[in-house]
Amino acid sequence: MALLKRLARRDLAIIPFTLDGVPREGRAGDTILTAALTLTEQLRHSEFSGGPRAGFCQMGACQDCWVVTADGRRLRACTTLLVPGMDLRTRPEGQS
Repeated sequence: MALLKRLARRDLAIIPFTLDGVPREGRAGDTILTAALTLTEQLRHSEFSGGPRAGFCQMGACQDCWVVTADGRRLRACTTLLVPGMDLRTRPEGQS
């Protein structure tokens, strides 16, 4: 079940990306966080408590929405625009 429901911008170009190995689709202009939360009910699990996280401040200050690219770069999902072909992980390699 998705945490967010897309009410507008449904007619914008589809942006394909991969999240945790699963092919997904967002829309042109989506941030990573928006795209992910229109598909799932959480973005990631906290590395400290293991609890589900879905972003907190929504402006890039709290570090609650970090995701990792396939090549290991960390990105703030709330301020990073989705780009076609992104291969994203919600936790670093080796972390379960």
